[in-house]
Amino acid sequence: MQLKAVALPAPDETMQLKAVRPVAPDETMQLRMPRPPEAPRSRSERRKAARPSALARVTSFVTPYVRKLTPYAQRLTPYARRLRPVYPRPGRVGWRRWMPSWRQWLGAVLTSFGLSGVFLVVAYAVTDIPDNLNSYATQQDNVYFWSDGTPMARTGWVQRQAMPLKDIPEQVRWAVLAAENESFYSDPGISVKGITRALWKTVGEGDTEGGSTITQQYVKNVYLTQNQTISRKFTEAMIALKLDNRMSKDKILEGYLNTSWFGRGTYGIQRASQAYYGKDVSQLDASQAAFLASLLKGAGLYDPTLGKANHHRAVERWKWILDRMVRLGKLSKAERAKYATFPEPLKQAPLYDTGQQSDYLVELASSYAKKAAHISDQQFDLGGYQIYTTFDRKREGTLTDAVNKARKQARKDHPDTAPTAHFGAASVSTDGRILAVYGGPDHRTQGYNESNAATVPAGSAFLPFVYAAGLEHGVHKTRGGPATPVTPESVYDGRDNIPVTTPEGPYWDRSGKKVSAHNDGNKSYGHITLRQALAQSVNTPFMQLGMDTGLDKVRETAEAAGLLPDSMGPQVPALSLGNSTPSAIRMASGYATFAAGGTHTEPYSVRRVTRNGATVSLNAPKPRRAVGAQVAGEVTEALKDSFRAAHPGAASASAQVAGKAGTAQDDTASWYVGTARSVSTAVVAYRMDLSKSLEPLPLKGVAGPPKDGAPYGIWSAAMSPLG
Repeated sequence: MQLKAVALPAPDETMQLKAVRPVAPDETMQLRMPRPPEAPRSRSERRKAARPSALARVTSFVTPYVRKLTPYAQRLTPYARRLRPVYPRPGRVGWRRWMPSWRQWLGAVLTSFGLSGVFLVVAYAVTDIPDNLNSYATQQDNVYFWSDGTPMARTGWVQRQAMPLKDIPEQVRWAVLAAENESFYSDPGISVKGITRALWKTVGEGDTEGGSTITQQYVKNVYLTQNQTISRKFTEAMIALKLDNRMSKDKILEGYLNTSWFGRGTYGIQRASQAYYGKDVSQLDASQAAFLASLLKGAGLYDPTLGKANHHRAVERWKWILDRMVRLGKLSKAERAKYATFPEPLKQAPLYDTGQQSDYLVELASSYAKKAAHISDQQFDLGGYQIYTTFDRKREGTLTDAVNKARKQARKDHPDTAPTAHFGAASVSTDGRILAVYGGPDHRTQGYNESNAATVPAGSAFLPFVYAAGLEHGVHKTRGGPATPVTPESVYDGRDNIPVTTPEGPYWDRSGKKVSAHNDGNKSYGHITLRQALAQSVNTPFMQLGMDTGLDKVRETAEAAGLLPDSMGPQVPALSLGNSTPSAIRMASGYATFAAGGTHTEPYSVRRVTRNGATVSLNAPKPRRAVGAQVAGEVTEALKDSFRAAHPGAASASAQVAGKAGTAQDDTASWYVGTARSVSTAVVAYRMDLSKSLEPLPLKGVAGPPKDGAPYGIWSAAMSPLG
């Protein structure tokens, strides 16, 4: 009965108040700066960073189903144990002791189906539609057209032109569907029967076979490779299922028709139509469409131009496709009866390839299109553009023939100097359209364009711009004094070797010599009116007129009329005698300004651009006033006098033909520029040995006499008829 003391609780069990230990400060006592934010990432990087891994996606997809199925699995566990085989099986004799029961067979089959289903569900979940299409599948060529709408040339590595589905006739679409996938609009994007057949051929017989729907074929064209493997076919089927859920059937069909291979180097139904029938797809009938659809099975086997066996196969498949269209209700029996004869395709695809002059035309048009439509080089190289040019096929052929004739004659008459002779020419309408150019013998041997090259001086062909400047702005006889009007009847000194004067006296060059003006052949004409001086190409009056008007005004007038600022020569007295080096295109444009009543429109080579049928916005040049209408009329009348004086009888008296020859100092260039019927043409001839230097050489008679030599012959042929 001893008294026992109860042990006191431990100190930590006595309800004592405990202070929470404060967070220890940074022992280093360092000032810590907040971590700077990361640099912004691109959308693709953010998308990739945000996308979970494949394992995470599988786990997140499967977990909810596993949770739902767990109770059912627990209930089935006792039954599953009964399916566990016990060998040798009791109650059986002989070989039957080692064979599974029917329950075990049924369980194995159901399990295999279940696992297959799970595998397919998981595979579908983790398969993504690729972000980027195959670059080769989307690349197209660019097509250039003459002013009459006929094809001129094409550029690009791939012969493909995408067409919107709305521009592809319904019969063409159904010819393809009848041939390849008649259940396209109702299937889920894959064909189980077709895939099974293809796998059986591939696995069982070591061969490969089709069986793909149009959706699968489109996936193969734009996302995958053409390798015939089981893994590629499986991936193709998974992507096709997803694509069918995300993209409309019409969009898939449009993509398929624009990316499929049709033979003859062509991709897409539009280019195939042009290659086999020389027409756009919109012009195909059901019979022609049925033949093109047959090529999808293998152009090497069904192009009838490749042999008799091919022809026989093509005809049989063509008939079969038309009959299927009737069965599908997409072609009536009456229409089918009209197509009794096989639509023979062209034996050879029309070639609209670049070469010779068309290369120069393409160069001009592509440069203008990119600038006017604000298309980058990268965008343009992807292709798909239709460039409708201003080039006149007939004028281009006439101009080219005329230059080739002149070249041939030069080689005959001057075999020593003709090899270094160069010709450039251009025809421009008064509304700015470039109608024809001659850029050189062949772009592949001479890369630069003679018609667009600022190479040689304009010489006396520049005088109309000086004349226009004087008539427009008047002259100043005293420094800072008022301008005195000038008329065509104003008289100037036409003698040779007369000094050029300023209001203060003679003009001295930097070497301390007086500058004098000279006429061709040092001929003197006495006192002469400005209109007569222009008609007779007398230099000295215009050299003085330029000084009186102001060389800045001369330059300003020439540029307003169409000459480029960077082609203008030094602002010295020789500016009035053509020390500027304009191209043939710009000289033709300048003279066209006078023929247009003083209104100038910048020369352009493209009137319309589309991409896959959609219009591309184009900044078209607008006309603007360069010189007064009266001034332009006076210049034109003087140029008419010049033409009639040099070539009497070449055109009727009523013909509105105006033109002038031009020669450069030291015989380095010969020009002829003139207008007729709202068209202006400029032709230049010069010599240059490109293997040695870019310095112009004396013509030495290669171009003939100034008035009726080679430039005039080319000009008159290009402008014919003159009357």
